[in-house]
Amino acid sequence: MSLEPRADVGVPDLTARVVRAAFPKGTLAVRIREALGPLFEDEAFAEAFPRLGRPAVSPGALAVVSVMQYAEGLTDRQAADQVRARLDWKFLLGLELDDPGFDPSVLSLFRARLIEHGLEQKTLELVLERLRGMGLLKAGGRQRTDSTHVLAAVRTLNRMEFVGETLRAALEALAVAAPTWLSGLVTAEWAERYGPRVDDYRFPKGEEVREEWARQVGEDGFFLMEALYAPQAPGWLREIEAVQVLRRAWIQQYRRDEKGVRWREGEDLPPVHHRLCSPYDTDARYGVKRGSGWIGYKAHLTETCEPDAPHVITQVATTDAVVADTEMTEPVHQTLTDRDLLPEVHVVDAGYTTAALFVSAHERGMELLGPAPHDSSLQSRQNQGFSRSDFTIDWDTQTANCPGGHRSFEWWEQKHHRNGTPVIKVFFSAEHCRPCPKQTQCTKPPTGRRGRGLTFLPRERYEALEAARRAQDTDEWKERYKVRAGVEGTISQAVRVTGVRRTRYRNLPTTRLGHVFAATAINIIRLDRWLTGTPLGGTRTSHLETLMLTA
Repeated sequence: MSLEPRADVGVPDLTARVVRAAFPKGTLAVRIREALGPLFEDEAFAEAFPRLGRPAVSPGALAVVSVMQYAEGLTDRQAADQVRARLDWKFLLGLELDDPGFDPSVLSLFRARLIEHGLEQKTLELVLERLRGMGLLKAGGRQRTDSTHVLAAVRTLNRMEFVGETLRAALEALAVAAPTWLSGLVTAEWAERYGPRVDDYRFPKGEEVREEWARQVGEDGFFLMEALYAPQAPGWLREIEAVQVLRRAWIQQYRRDEKGVRWREGEDLPPVHHRLCSPYDTDARYGVKRGSGWIGYKAHLTETCEPDAPHVITQVATTDAVVADTEMTEPVHQTLTDRDLLPEVHVVDAGYTTAALFVSAHERGMELLGPAPHDSSLQSRQNQGFSRSDFTIDWDTQTANCPGGHRSFEWWEQKHHRNGTPVIKVFFSAEHCRPCPKQTQCTKPPTGRRGRGLTFLPRERYEALEAARRAQDTDEWKERYKVRAGVEGTISQAVRVTGVRRTRYRNLPTTRLGHVFAATAINIIRLDRWLTGTPLGGTRTSHLETLMLTA
């Protein structure tokens, strides 16, 4: 399938006359076409198509349809039907009234091409470029970021359901790919055990019986893999995706030795960011945020928040569910830098801040405005005694002074044992700590030569962190930080309009692409409201809350 770029010659006269007669006040599609003209040109997607072959459906049109699909919450089939049936969509796409449209499967193939050629961000970047040209978007100012959970398009499985369903998926794939080979290997008991979908309610009752069932599944899985990896087995069977998932799952979930097959437990299990959660979506992971757990992904949205311009989503990033927000702050900054949209002030919540990030933001010429991490010392957590901030650090002499007036006698740098962050360790002499009248407010009675110890960051990070902690206690900082609350409305709009909180797809790359389409759709909706003077929606308040607020 080749690409023959077609120049947009405008909306056909008959289409324009009929649409303007039918929609005198316009629709979103009509107003966007009139304000922006052709939204996407074919040339922008040329690298995803070869030069030879049968002409492809216009990729510019497919990109528009993909974005409108999210703006109106449509499936592929429904979106393809709109192209054939909707007058305003024909106006948006510049089509004749009798244009037959395309098969819905083309949208899936188009998404695959974008992912294969690294064009996932293209639609968002093109719209941002158009807004920049209209003077509605520029670098500087303020932007804010927050994340939300995204549910995978698969069932949530407990551990027994997961191994049973993983083995069943492999058997189903082999039954289609190599029925003769598989029929000579399994028995009727396997069909009875793994034929129906594995559900918890089908399991036998009782802990011991269930453990025996899990062990039997483990043995069956190892038996199947031994047959698949035997020299006489066809080598291509091992390349089947469901078989590879089975192998990964059994390595993660089971241990087999001279004692037999049994569950892995505790530290014997792999880290959660490597552990599979479903045989049908190997990218989905189990995440926890604010005490709530889910299986799937996490989406990070960044938007402008200037009062004299539309609030535009400038960056969207999708990760698996176990990636911490702090790991995404720097990638967000880098993407905004690459797009020449780095703000002067980046407003975030506590999940996106660390001492190192305060420093790196400052090096970019930007202020990271968000709550600083709390002092993790025991005294600070218990809110009694002398915390780290009560000590004075002399960086030039590499010593620290305690509230009792004593000077430390040891100072050295090392890597933190958990995350590898460079830290400085300081110790005071037990000779001073033991008789000190403030010892009970400071540390436990020393038993060796060392008394109170401190662990803190290198100078640049330490001072940045302390400055942020002091600033956030001021009324001025609190007033400036109020703007962060608006990003909750953006997430709410993304959830209600585009369904961003539940992915339509069973892998991370396509989920990421879908979120880019969703962000582009929100930008188009917001641009339309800005151009038509539609005021921003207010915070939704229940009738009971309204009653209590006015009482």
